[in-house]
Amino acid sequence: MLIGPMGAGKTSIGKKLARRLGAGFADSDRVVVQRHGAIADIFDAEGESAFRAKEREVVSELLASDGVVSLGGGAVLDLSTRASLADLPVVMLSVSESAVESRLSGSHRPLLSRGGMDAWRLIAAEREPLYRDLASVVVDTSHRPVSRVVDDIVTWLDPERGNP
Repeated sequence: MLIGPMGAGKTSIGKKLARRLGAGFADSDRVVVQRHGAIADIFDAEGESAFRAKEREVVSELLASDGVVSLGGGAVLDLSTRASLADLPVVMLSVSESAVESRLSGSHRPLLSRGGMDAWRLIAAEREPLYRDLASVVVDTSHRPVSRVVDDIVTWLDPERGNP
């Protein structure tokens, strides 16, 4: 399971990690979008609590399946999600503010729409203790190629596989 703040690279790293492990991949935000429409539209029409309810349902389903799962940045806010993650291998992807700024420029993320990087800082600081509490390992993605991050995660998961 991959957790971490917006812009940490959970989706891109998750896809490559799944390929490397020969496993399936699922991104909770993408599944929510497939089933319910754009996240920004859900926020606008129904509010954050409605989005979180939809997210909770999707995350619960994904955590019961095999493979690599990338959770939306706010999924850890849900108590039942945190309980479900407690006994699973959880990788927290961390990212520096300077690295995330270029990654998020031009994105349309609902929680950043009214505050940009100030909103990201606030959200990241609020969620950081939850991420760290749930994490089995923390891997920084700030200024490293995705392939190196994936190598580190594979080595942590299975030291025998190690780096190629």
